[in-house]
Amino acid sequence: MAYDGLFTVAMTKELQQFVTGRIARVHQPNSQEIILTVRANGRNDKLLFSIHPSYARVHLTEKAIDNPPEPPMFCTLLRKHIEGGFIESIEQLGADRVIVLTITATNEIGDPITRKLYAEIMGRHSNLILVEEQGKIVDSLKHLPPSVNSYRTVLPGFEYIEPPKQDKENPLTISLNELDDFFGMPREPKEIVQEFVGFSPLHAKEFVHRVNTEGLSMADAFQPFIQQFKEGGNEPTYIEIGNKVYFSPIALTHIDEKKTVYPNLSKLLDRTFFARAERDRVKQQAGDLERWIHSELSKLRLKLKKLDKDLKRAQTLDKYQLYGELLMANLYAFEKGPTEVTVTNYYTNEPVTIPISVRKTPIENAKSYYAKYNKYKNALIMVQEQIDKTNDDIQYFEIIMQQVEQASPADIEEIREELADQGYLKLKKSKRRKKPTRPKPEEYISSTGTRISVGKNNKQNDYLTFKIARKNEIWMHTKDIPGSHVVIHEEEPDEPTMREAANLAAYFSKARASGSVPVDYTQARHVKKPSGAKPGFVNYFEQKTIFIDPDEDQIMKLEHR
Repeated sequence: MAYDGLFTVAMTKELQQFVTGRIARVHQPNSQEIILTVRANGRNDKLLFSIHPSYARVHLTEKAIDNPPEPPMFCTLLRKHIEGGFIESIEQLGADRVIVLTITATNEIGDPITRKLYAEIMGRHSNLILVEEQGKIVDSLKHLPPSVNSYRTVLPGFEYIEPPKQDKENPLTISLNELDDFFGMPREPKEIVQEFVGFSPLHAKEFVHRVNTEGLSMADAFQPFIQQFKEGGNEPTYIEIGNKVYFSPIALTHIDEKKTVYPNLSKLLDRTFFARAERDRVKQQAGDLERWIHSELSKLRLKLKKLDKDLKRAQTLDKYQLYGELLMANLYAFEKGPTEVTVTNYYTNEPVTIPISVRKTPIENAKSYYAKYNKYKNALIMVQEQIDKTNDDIQYFEIIMQQVEQASPADIEEIREELADQGYLKLKKSKRRKKPTRPKPEEYISSTGTRISVGKNNKQNDYLTFKIARKNEIWMHTKDIPGSHVVIHEEEPDEPTMREAANLAAYFSKARASGSVPVDYTQARHVKKPSGAKPGFVNYFEQKTIFIDPDEDQIMKLEHR
């Protein structure tokens, strides 16, 4: 990744659209994120600040992030100081990863005030700090007492001190003479990183590669290279290689892999970080639920193994029936006393040796085997019923696990409620009465303008399929694979919409990481819920199948509501 100083240069340029904008609302979805709704240029946009140690960033976002019922303390403080205020300027500190918003607002008695919001995008040291006119800290998302940081204290009432500066040259202001001196000899990417503030290895490698391929001197190529960042970037690029992700405001010509280009930096960062940050939010909210589901699945699989052993024992019932029959047919051939008797199996004409009790008469031994036969016959029915139920429970919990792994924070509460409704979980009693709400499947708009709905949990699946979908609309689901119900709100959708909806069905399924995923589709009227079935379970018919490779890039480009 590369949210370095040069990326910050380009992002600061992109954020200039918010200058003179009014901060209409402040929200804090969690302990690491703040969202300012800014009214500018005739529309409302969401400006996201994240201090997540792995996903720290500042950018415009189009994604919906759920907020807690009660605003946290820092959110309340920001509302008091900057809500309703106007953004006077957005600047970067040097070439470092610090963006400063200067905001003018009014206090409780209507007097004008100025506040500065410092977004320090520095990995695990990231922070968001509100500072008053005199330079004193009002508060911050993360507190740093003297015992933690000897260089500066980040606590309310202390003077704001900028992060320690690196002993490096500023690439934005360096003179031509200084460039000629440094680049008097060929330089490696590592040397460029060591010399200039804001250069990550990614951008240093890109610079050296361009110099080598374009035949320019490093000194001559340097300022044109930096100018691309000053102008906001000319080709926001995303590259994914295995588990590694690379992104930049400019084209990455030194990486010879499939590239995706986005219209602006904010869309690029939404693509890069949103799903990862969303998954992290879900882990914070649903970590206990995931552990519980794993535990339940382990118990059920162990139970199934024991039941399989019981089934194998119970399946010997035919032997006991045969022994009883043969003993009754040969009562005259033996008397009380021996431990076994050998008789002819009249089904096969082969000799059979049958163990018998020395304490029982021949007829009592025969009746004993008949009793065993009836016992195991009843046990076989009960064990098979338990196996079927256990397999159903395993299938159900595997579906729930898949839904938790792909859920948004808003979906988790519905999953908990469903498990409580099914008698698996007990929800904590809340002092506040919650109003019952309807499930809200996610909505996407296909590239040709057709609405597509996706159920992200069983409650949403049932509601979408049996309450929202019209009977002639197209319903989709991965074939024999746990996944979401998908409905195209169109009776005869075009080919692009069909493939995009199938992509959604494949992506929001257990087969997300697979290729050529089979997706069944039929009209919604052909989907039925079996009597007594658990939420999300359906039968369907008259289906056809389409094969699709799940494509996250395509999904990210769809309009999402």
